[in-house]
Amino acid sequence: MGDDLGDEWWQHEGKAGQHSCIPPSFYTKGQRLHHRNTTGPPGNNWCTCTDPSEAEEEEEEEETEAEKQPTEKSKAEKRKRVAERNIKAKKKKDNEQKACVVPPKKKEEEAEDEKSAKPKKKRKKKKTITDVLAAAELKPGGPADLQDLVSQFFSDKRCVIEQEELRLQNSCFLSSNDLTHSLSSYLKLVCPKWAKIQKQHSGKSSVILLLVCSSALRAIELIKQLTAFKGEAKAVKLFAKHIKIEEQMKLLQKGVTHIGVGTPGRISALIEKEGLSLGALKYVVLDWNWRDQKLRRMVDIPEIKLDFMKLLESGILAACKEDKIKIGLF
Repeated sequence: MGDDLGDEWWQHEGKAGQHSCIPPSFYTKGQRLHHRNTTGPPGNNWCTCTDPSEAEEEEEEEETEAEKQPTEKSKAEKRKRVAERNIKAKKKKDNEQKACVVPPKKKEEEAEDEKSAKPKKKRKKKKTITDVLAAAELKPGGPADLQDLVSQFFSDKRCVIEQEELRLQNSCFLSSNDLTHSLSSYLKLVCPKWAKIQKQHSGKSSVILLLVCSSALRAIELIKQLTAFKGEAKAVKLFAKHIKIEEQMKLLQKGVTHIGVGTPGRISALIEKEGLSLGALKYVVLDWNWRDQKLRRMVDIPEIKLDFMKLLESGILAACKEDKIKIGLF
């Protein structure tokens, strides 16, 4: 009975290519359905149905996606190329700007560069006065040195006639120290009758012997060195360090003093205030040859030199011309 039907009745298709047992509305887009085939032969109870229009749509979408992929890749490559071009252009612009900003080296700068490239010569150190004096042989001072100092100092302050009046005779000077004497031995040489002279002195606010030095410390050293010479004579400190001028004036007025040791500034100040009289003064000894750490003498220091000249003008030079005072250079 089945042979007369021709095609197998279980493979019959509907008008839309769908299985007759499933309505067309049951299919979804691109969906392939597997349903139970109850009419087919035994052993193959499942049937596969496909919507042909949905299959066509799937193929079209795959084609469009395949077309889109290369276009997206090409766009990404183009963006990358544009970005690389922009970076290169920016670098080139920056290099051009730097080249414009840096000016070309001038000839002077090139010459300086050449000089700096050459090895520098060592400069010789300038010799100071201390170095010169240290290398030179120290010579003892004499009356001529004091005369020259006085004439140079007053050359622009006094006229020629007054300068001649300031010049002292050789008889105004004691013998100078030849750098072999101590202070006591030198004073014994220039003041052989010291013991008799000091006994005869009885005046207040005055001294017989005046030692002039550069500083208070040097004055204390000289007072210590006087021990072998002074005997019973009394020595007084005449410097400004830690001692007021009023105290020194009172000390000079209290008793008899024979020797005064101090600096030119304080001695001249005492003479101006009449705290010290030059009436009994017989000897002025200058600490001429002593030098400090910088190898400077008393008259090499500007401030002390000025005070020293003021002291000489205060009456010592005039008394020397009258043969009342003798000057010695120790």
